[in-house]
Amino acid sequence: MAVTLRGIRTEDLENIMRWRMDEDITRYMNTNPKLTLEGQKKWLADIQENEDVKYWLIEVDGMAAGVINLTGLANPEGEIGWGYYVGEKRLRSIKTALSLEMSMYDYVFDTLKKKAVYGDVFSLNKGVIQLHKICGCEVVEEKKSHVCKEGVWYDVTYVCMTADRWLDIRGTRQYEKIEFETE
Repeated sequence: MAVTLRGIRTEDLENIMRWRMDEDITRYMNTNPKLTLEGQKKWLADIQENEDVKYWLIEVDGMAAGVINLTGLANPEGEIGWGYYVGEKRLRSIKTALSLEMSMYDYVFDTLKKKAVYGDVFSLNKGVIQLHKICGCEVVEEKKSHVCKEGVWYDVTYVCMTADRWLDIRGTRQYEKIEFETE
């Protein structure tokens, strides 16, 4: 499976909107948005102008599959956040998930020269927490009843990978390197 990452374009917005409103995706996110194409166009314009965030479209074998993003790029402390989802169910695989995550570490630490990358996951999403651990992430905190979504409170688990830790363990991990398009 060939995975590529590229900047998001206007023609990607309908897919992104569909994925982001899919219950299979939103059940693990902080919100259940009701999106419109006009709203998506505004979102795209906003993120393209915002130097604190970067988004890429994930393509698997040339087919649009999902979105990966980094946040906090302007943080002078060198600590940033990240997230991703593969919205196309038929294009999901453990191999792709592992390669995306570990390639993101390469990009964040080798190219961007950041110190640490953090992620947050609904604690009930045990599979993704385990995936982060397989990649070498450490659980740094669990906040009980941290996010309220439609009247239900969710626990959130925070994971972290530091540049030093990635340097120590990268050689023990096997993954297909995915390049992050830089423009």
